[in-house]
Amino acid sequence: MNMNNINRNMKTRLKSFIKTHNPNLKIQTCTKPIFPIQILFLTLCSSLIPVLSYHKPPPLPLLPLPNAFQLQWQKSNMALFFHFGPNTFTDSEWGTGHADPTIFNPTKLNASQWIHVAKEYGFSRVLLTAKHHDGFCLWPSEYTDYSVRSSNWRNGNGDVVADLAAAAKDAGVGLGVYLSPWDRHEECYGDTLRYNQHYLAQMTELLTSYGEIKDIFLDGAKGEGEKNMEYFFESWFSLIHQLQPSAAIYSDSGPDNRWVGNEYGIAGSTCWSLFNRSVIGIGDIDNDPEYLKQGDPFGSEWVPALCDVSIRPGWFWHPSEHPKSARKLLEIYYTSVGRNCKLLLNVPPNSSGLISSEDIQVLREFSELRRSIFSHNLAASASLNASSTRGGIRDSRFSPYKVLEEGIHTYWAPEESQTKWILYINLKELVSFNVLQVQEPIQMGQRVIEFHLEALNRDGLWKRVVNGTTIGYQRLLLFPKLKSQYLKLVVDKSRAEPLISYLGIYMDPVTILNENVSDKRSATYFNGTQFLRSTTNNSSHSATM
Repeated sequence: MNMNNINRNMKTRLKSFIKTHNPNLKIQTCTKPIFPIQILFLTLCSSLIPVLSYHKPPPLPLLPLPNAFQLQWQKSNMALFFHFGPNTFTDSEWGTGHADPTIFNPTKLNASQWIHVAKEYGFSRVLLTAKHHDGFCLWPSEYTDYSVRSSNWRNGNGDVVADLAAAAKDAGVGLGVYLSPWDRHEECYGDTLRYNQHYLAQMTELLTSYGEIKDIFLDGAKGEGEKNMEYFFESWFSLIHQLQPSAAIYSDSGPDNRWVGNEYGIAGSTCWSLFNRSVIGIGDIDNDPEYLKQGDPFGSEWVPALCDVSIRPGWFWHPSEHPKSARKLLEIYYTSVGRNCKLLLNVPPNSSGLISSEDIQVLREFSELRRSIFSHNLAASASLNASSTRGGIRDSRFSPYKVLEEGIHTYWAPEESQTKWILYINLKELVSFNVLQVQEPIQMGQRVIEFHLEALNRDGLWKRVVNGTTIGYQRLLLFPKLKSQYLKLVVDKSRAEPLISYLGIYMDPVTILNENVSDKRSATYFNGTQFLRSTTNNSSHSATM
């Protein structure tokens, strides 16, 4: 067939098509090739096919939500606390406020070493006791005679805060300060108006002289029988947010993050970032420690918990004390970072002004343990499926495979109004593991109330491995080692459609579970986390799955 025949054919078919839609329309013919007419024909045909290109929008966020600075705070996971001052030289924890300031003389002080230790071993922020309860200031404050200016260190010209701020900035590490409300040195303490003015003046010095401040740590600690004092906390918070808008403020009740209720590094096995600040008073001895540990599923404010704990028995350095083991720090990691909290680990510099070598060795080992466990997700190459996917299986924005992408800004979302919320994981081969990591996209709110993990055993039956309650930014569940290929993550209860941003499967070869305590149903607990009792094989904890 030649080109003329093709053109005649196309003209005839086009006439027929157009007359069907408009019988009165006349079509002129020509002998030239009609490629433009062919294009018009194809365009008309395609316009008759409906285009379904609309995406289903993301789910609605569930209030309350974290602000941008709370998100940054939570993502940093861990920070180091540096308790340092005259107490370091007097072998005490709570100074009297009357120690001779000349005793403060850290002749080898090197803030860059402190920052290097923090960054090298996984701590992205540091906090310094710029002023502890004794009232001694680690910067040359204009509002007291009790500071580094009165010491022999660097002939009274030193500034610990300045040294640390410069080192932190150079290394890209966030800086925070602790300014104790309780002051055992200042004679105006106890005079509400005068002391609040004094405190705000010193806070202004810290927040306007040392660059960006990421964290402000406040507490209500005060010794028994001390002067009564009313702190103008709301005025303090307003000034801080005015001078350092991105700073996260810590106190017993926030406003930006709260105390977990103990100094052991243990959060509640249920731990909500939701909270009602009006329930907790700063420094109130009647505060409910369980409320601080667990948060409030009906809370109207977003106030995540901070777990503060010291690497040594005391908060300040003492020559007779020694650090916790790396394994103990790993246990604390599971009960803090692994329970939707941030870990603030105190590592006090010694009297020479350096972090002690034995503390550094423990931090190195702690870092190596975390790396050996969490550097490789055993589910990274898994095949995934879900009980449903928002927008259908062709909508990749909410695909179950999003849970293998690190970070919280992508996530699996199920369809609305479902009765089952399940992720199916095929590891493609038998894998031994004993740790589950789950994360929620907390920018969309904290949702999950209860969940559990199941594994397919040799008999082809699904067996429940571990139960969990809240997830939040991150949940780590440790259980006896098992081997399986097929897993199910099941969300049992949720405040709204659950959203899962990350799922990890790992093997922890070092942590030994304590199986001494069990409930009436023969379930076993690791610091409040329930898992199924497993068989014991060759003295190792191993489940047959």
